[in-house]
Amino acid sequence: MRPDILNPLFAEVRAMKGVGPGLAKPLEKLGLVRIKDVLYHFPASWTYRKAVQRLDVADVGSNIILAVTVMDHRSSGSARAPLRIYAADAEGNYITLTFFGRNGGWARKQLPVGEARIISGKLDRYGDELQMVHPDHIVAVGEAGSPGLAEPVYPLSEGLTNKRMGQLATAALEHLPDLPEWIEPSLLTARNWAGWNSAVNQVHHKDDEANRDRLAYDELFSNQLAMRLVRAAMDQRKAVPIAGTGQLVDRLQLPFALTGAQQRVIAEIEGDIAQSRPMLRLLQGDVGAGKTMVALRALLRAVEAGMQGAMLAPTEILARQHFAGLQKLLAGLPINIAILTGREKGKLREATLMGLADGSIHILVGTHAIFQEAVTYKALALAVIDEQHRFGVSQRLMLSRKGRGVPHLLVMTATPIPRSLALAAYGEMDSSQIDELPPGRTPVETRVISQERLPEIVDGVARHLSAGKQAFWVCPLVEESENSDLAAAEQRAEMLRLRFGEQVAVVHGRMKGPEKDAVMERFIRGETRLLVATTVIEVGVDVPNASLMIVEAADRFGLAQLHQLRGRVGRGAEKSVCLLIRSAQIGETARARLALMRETNDGFRIAEEDLKLRGAGELLGTRQSGDSPFRVATPEQVRALISVAADDARLLLDRDGGLAGPRGEAARLCLYLFERDAGIATLRGG
Repeated sequence: MRPDILNPLFAEVRAMKGVGPGLAKPLEKLGLVRIKDVLYHFPASWTYRKAVQRLDVADVGSNIILAVTVMDHRSSGSARAPLRIYAADAEGNYITLTFFGRNGGWARKQLPVGEARIISGKLDRYGDELQMVHPDHIVAVGEAGSPGLAEPVYPLSEGLTNKRMGQLATAALEHLPDLPEWIEPSLLTARNWAGWNSAVNQVHHKDDEANRDRLAYDELFSNQLAMRLVRAAMDQRKAVPIAGTGQLVDRLQLPFALTGAQQRVIAEIEGDIAQSRPMLRLLQGDVGAGKTMVALRALLRAVEAGMQGAMLAPTEILARQHFAGLQKLLAGLPINIAILTGREKGKLREATLMGLADGSIHILVGTHAIFQEAVTYKALALAVIDEQHRFGVSQRLMLSRKGRGVPHLLVMTATPIPRSLALAAYGEMDSSQIDELPPGRTPVETRVISQERLPEIVDGVARHLSAGKQAFWVCPLVEESENSDLAAAEQRAEMLRLRFGEQVAVVHGRMKGPEKDAVMERFIRGETRLLVATTVIEVGVDVPNASLMIVEAADRFGLAQLHQLRGRVGRGAEKSVCLLIRSAQIGETARARLALMRETNDGFRIAEEDLKLRGAGELLGTRQSGDSPFRVATPEQVRALISVAADDARLLLDRDGGLAGPRGEAARLCLYLFERDAGIATLRGG
């Protein structure tokens, strides 16, 4: 239950005075549904004004505040002509206030002849006259609402003015409860941060980075504390230690020798699974680094110890791919491996479920169907999850209901994640990296080419296909319309079919799962040669015969996404090429991004750069535009503060009495404020 003291912050914006359905709509577009959302809707920039007593040519171009007396209204009578209102400062210097459009009546009413007014706006020069076009503020002398020297400028949506947004922020501040401090006192002093109430208040009244950092830190702290509580809950439960005999691992015939990085990671995993504390380990490795081989060794250790293992993939096609790959590697070993996805029905499904329950199936591969209530294991000891960013903390916790104890958990991702982001998304996990590629793998050659050379590119594709090879052609997502990715892919496929006929297949995000899988499988079997796709092919699909990747409008993609797409080729012995087609006109950031792609195949370096250029969301697979797992903290603040927040959360739990102590009570409020109270529930429920 959320503590009562926070209830005013979670009240709906509609409950605020003056917010009717008309205003609620533009607020909703900005995600401002509750009073808390308005408080955390910070100004994007500030307008600074200079208070002056008299008009001066030296102030042209500046925003000024000035008291004037209205002298005259003049208009030509034409509806299109502007209304000009003449006013004078205290010394009799004239200024023309110019109004375009149909608001002449309003301006006359605001500026009656003979009356004194305070005006503010940008001072311009028009010929020999000083003028102000559409003043920002017109206020009677002595009246409330006089413009300040600094005014916040908020992100807005259609139907919402900056003035109204400022009024809403001021109204929301009246609901601020007095919350106790959750940040460690010495950290608060060292950073010179204000208390929570003061920081929320000040962030809407003055441009001060320290207040924003403090409020961003609170969000990062709640994130890290929730992660640690989840880990603490897992640690309270026991896993069955896995002590393999070596009889299966020693008989495994690998296609190539393990790299030093693979051997190091295998040792870390084997050290973890030998304990009764459940393993929670994140395994990062670039495309083709050999993560599956590492996972297989761990699964075999579980089978050697008389237990079972499971491997979870995010899509059916990837599950089938893993199943086929593992079957090949395990040929000749006394291992019973099975697959379970939505496609397995009837007697086949029943037989698999029985084999899991009686222990005759040693390793199960599948989609998240493998963790449903109906699926029971005799002795599940280890679960491997591939492409973790498709699964959340809740799915990780589902596992704890399977097996004799809590199964050990190994999470794999081919999306290289910068340290700051790994802490934010997987803070409860230990982390391993495979940072070298197996010998004999040829790096993909990357070229950048202008859109204007499209005919040459198509000719190149023709030569590639006639040599018996396959290729991907990726079309961009255009965010204006939800149908546009479909349209882009369909149109490009039609154009290419004119040249290549039935060799061309198309796959996009709006297809249903089985339909998409059928197209992909035909391509994998080589029945089609050129696959036109949107980014649905980004993760995991393995087609060794495809050695050409074309990414259209590559300047619209983030670095991490381009790197993932490039990873779809270069999986066979064949030399592979990635062609990045750029728009005719591109900005500096896009140019730098494409240059880096050409320069390096190092996924970790690319991920760090991508975080700087785009933000966190794309790296975690949430959104094309770089949406972050945080609403308040910017990518820069995540980088600067996440480690500090991790240390502070650790300190609270290890030294300051956890959630039971005085600081812990305050930290509970922080968890509820940022809606990370699942951490508390997890701890309570075990």
